[in-house]
Amino acid sequence: MKYRARMLSLICIDSVIVLFSIFMSYFFLNPFSHYIMKIDMLKTMIVTTSITLLLTHHIFSYVFGLYRRVWKYASMEELVGVFNVVTSSIIVTAIVQKIAFNNVFLQGLSLTYMLHILLLGGVRFWSRFTQTVLFEIKAKGIRPVEAKRTLIIGAGSTGRMLIRQLKDHPKNDLNPVAFVDDNEKVQQFNVGGLPVAGTINDLQKVVKRFNIEHVVIAIPSLSHQRLNEIVTETKKVCKNIQILPLIGDLASGKVSINQIRDVSIEDLLGRDPVKLDFEGIEDKIENKTILVTGAGGSIGSELCRQLCQFRPKKLVLLGHGENSIYSIEMELRSLFGKQIEFITEIADVQDRDKIFSILFKHRPAFVFHAAAHKHVPLMERNPEEAVKNNVYGTKNVAEASDAAGVNTFVLVSTDKAVNPTSVMGATKRVAEIIIQNLAKNSQTRFVAVRFGNVLGSRGSVVPLFKKQIQKGGPITVTHQDMTRYFMTIPEASRLVIQAGSLARGGEIFVLDMGEPVKITDLAKNLIKLSGFTEDEIKIEFTGMRPGEKLYEEILNEDEIYPEKIYPKIYIGKATQENVDVILEELNANLGDEQKLRESLLRIGNRKKANEKKEVEKEMIPVT
Repeated sequence: MKYRARMLSLICIDSVIVLFSIFMSYFFLNPFSHYIMKIDMLKTMIVTTSITLLLTHHIFSYVFGLYRRVWKYASMEELVGVFNVVTSSIIVTAIVQKIAFNNVFLQGLSLTYMLHILLLGGVRFWSRFTQTVLFEIKAKGIRPVEAKRTLIIGAGSTGRMLIRQLKDHPKNDLNPVAFVDDNEKVQQFNVGGLPVAGTINDLQKVVKRFNIEHVVIAIPSLSHQRLNEIVTETKKVCKNIQILPLIGDLASGKVSINQIRDVSIEDLLGRDPVKLDFEGIEDKIENKTILVTGAGGSIGSELCRQLCQFRPKKLVLLGHGENSIYSIEMELRSLFGKQIEFITEIADVQDRDKIFSILFKHRPAFVFHAAAHKHVPLMERNPEEAVKNNVYGTKNVAEASDAAGVNTFVLVSTDKAVNPTSVMGATKRVAEIIIQNLAKNSQTRFVAVRFGNVLGSRGSVVPLFKKQIQKGGPITVTHQDMTRYFMTIPEASRLVIQAGSLARGGEIFVLDMGEPVKITDLAKNLIKLSGFTEDEIKIEFTGMRPGEKLYEEILNEDEIYPEKIYPKIYIGKATQENVDVILEELNANLGDEQKLRESLLRIGNRKKANEKKEVEKEMIPVT
């Protein structure tokens, strides 16, 4: 009923506007009408014009959706709609005049056209104007008195959208008062009702001048290096800094105040995101059954979130911890429950019979094996458990996948598998050897994906450093020169999915991870983000722990194919090993931790002694 009443009122208003425009045109042109044509003919033409223009206006208003628009949000798009309706109506009316009278009253139509657009647009935009004024008055009463005076860095389209969002939600605790932007063309002008008070270099002056309490960075296209520079400068004058998502996270293309978040270490040390071949992945995953082991872990759960974008028919969440599996299940059901079937399986990858049962029960097209023990110092103290889980667990899932006719099996590996010095790295290297051995004679495509440390994952140094900062320090770093490759959880998950779509069988995929990051720099950035200085939170060096390297490698030089097969992804293939001999050696030493540790490191580094003989065999030509 409300829609019909609104529609009727708009039709009545538009009818009055059309007739008024014609009347005023005649009124203005009346003194000169006898020079144009005979009065009787003119009156007949005016009546015909009025009827034609009235009918065509309503028809084209319906065609261009002019009556379905919400005018309190009117913008340039609505103005274009008004232009299309009026122009189309006038053109049709001119054609009718030409046919009926063999003449076109050009002066009258031109004046009618201008009045028509002016009055029609004016009435529409008056609605927005009154709504905006009333909203501003109301917002002043609603906005909390303690709302933080906020500076927006970036007066571009994202900054303008953010201002509109903040104005539409006056109950939030941010009160935007000014912009800063490096674009010289907007300096000293107003954008979205707020002044552009200077450039980013003027931050200190602007913060003092406007008494700024909070800063929001609204430039999604910022490079990580530039973001780091801006955060460093901003922290000198304001501790409260937030950011809108970077381009890789703005999937919806819209800005929302719900997306404003604190600047994280991932923003400062992150990388430009890996762009996926969505079409290629979707062709292989859409309407298929996918199984993810370790689905409750940090990598496994993000894998599940990313996989849901490609609309699999069924997603099997396999994990050992019931709480983490329940958590990711509830999250995914709330987002994709109507499109995807989610099945949970609580199982230990060491339970061979159970794993075979699950694989034959669901017969997935893809298996992503993320279940593993990953904590380096902990596995040094528990090598037997590392072997059981990382070696035999992988063997169970891989062989079950082979028997169940899985199309592609993707092992989540680590850069620590290259020339391993730790038990964890060595067990991952053995896991790679196992799946590469299976790949030789299986219809299933077995591949491994190596990447470095994952920011924010369980066992990462970041959560540890944050806890140490909360306690007032010190932050403990094992060595001042220690470096690591870092990537974000979403980026790691995207790489795993992309590898699954590129798999031919037997490959090791590696991300081009750029330059490694010094752990000391990581600690300094976290101190800065937490609003402290290095004088307040000290950094202490404790010495390297058992199994740790000073730096990590992602592939031996001879393992890597010179060209990337996909942007930022390399492909390599390590030396084939005799799996039966390896497992026999590990089985013989399972009861002796020291001998087991020595065996693992010897097996993991066996290739290094024979690498010269195998270089030619290891390269995979890719076309």
